[in-house]
Amino acid sequence: MKNILSSLIIAMLLFSMGCKETKTEKIKEKEWYKGNLHTHSFWSDGDEFPEIILDWYKSNNYHFIALSDHNTISMEEKWIQVRSDTLYQNSFKNYLDTYGEEWVEHKQDSKKIMVKLKTYTEYSNHFEKAGEFLVIHSEEITDRYEDKHIHMNATNIQEQIEPQGGNSVAETMQNNLDQVLKQRKETGIPIMPHINHPNFFYSITLEDMISLKGEQFFEVYNGHPMVHNMGDSTHISMEKMWDLINIAYIKSGKPLMYGLATDDSHNYHKMGHKWSNAGRGWVMVQADTLSAPSLIRAMEKGDFYATTGVTLATLDYQPEHISIAVDTEVGVSYTISFIGCFKGETETRELMSVSASEARYDLSKDLLFVRAKITSDKPQKNPIENMKFQVAWTQPLLMGH
Repeated sequence: MKNILSSLIIAMLLFSMGCKETKTEKIKEKEWYKGNLHTHSFWSDGDEFPEIILDWYKSNNYHFIALSDHNTISMEEKWIQVRSDTLYQNSFKNYLDTYGEEWVEHKQDSKKIMVKLKTYTEYSNHFEKAGEFLVIHSEEITDRYEDKHIHMNATNIQEQIEPQGGNSVAETMQNNLDQVLKQRKETGIPIMPHINHPNFFYSITLEDMISLKGEQFFEVYNGHPMVHNMGDSTHISMEKMWDLINIAYIKSGKPLMYGLATDDSHNYHKMGHKWSNAGRGWVMVQADTLSAPSLIRAMEKGDFYATTGVTLATLDYQPEHISIAVDTEVGVSYTISFIGCFKGETETRELMSVSASEARYDLSKDLLFVRAKITSDKPQKNPIENMKFQVAWTQPLLMGH
């Protein structure tokens, strides 16, 4: 009898411990992580060393960054020559003074200075800190069709992918996308492709985007001064393109397209609207851990928003409504607009707009999807185009249909 009683007590204790562990797992709250997925360094056409760039993002409260240089994953040996003008000579001196002779491998004679770039492994190991800062391996697969520029980022890439080419813009895009998805399938590791700046030289049309199979992400905002986020008199804006892509995707049974904001930074010495500078656009991702797989899984579920400065305190999706609250700044006013498309219609409309820092929109069954845009009257510090004020875009929510 004592043995039976002892066994029952042990079983109850084990069950109780198991319940407590399960409960702890359930109440573990997800964190918001700030990151930029499109950045360039001396590894391609950026004008600064990777370490200086990473230090800037880390010092400016980013949690993750992807150095996405063109057609490289920054793992080979590469030497660069320091430019001869004073700006870059002083930049090298600052780099050397900051990191020291033991870190900075360089050669110097009377005519030139050659510097060996640190690889992804070296610079990521130097900067990463668990739970605080992550450097994600990335490549900007940079291709062309005739005079059209076709760029696609592969975030958390494992092996370099060469540009695949094709017989049209759409085919070139799909060929490169297929290679990213193939690597993801073969490695079993989450690798996230996204289409970069479709309006760069107006290379990628709405029809090209609609034709894609297997893509979930594109840049609704890019901080490069030549990407035409707002379009022009004959080309639609990136935001308008985003909505039309999703109307077409829903009709054909494809997953929703999600919108990113990125810097696409290249220039770290000259600042202003003519230059591609850091700090213009980023994503805020709600994930359980600061890791590439966790961040990608969260983004694939739409658990993030894109922003050029506005921060949200609350973003709550419920079956009946969406609730939004801004993390307000003193003296700054906000407008929250809900934008959506009704079933049977071919364009989005503004469903509701309030001049407030909090808003709730009650969902109706006759909607295809709805998203929110939050605009402040606070100017961006370093804007491009005519995008003067800070904005945030939530991801579209697909309604049951």
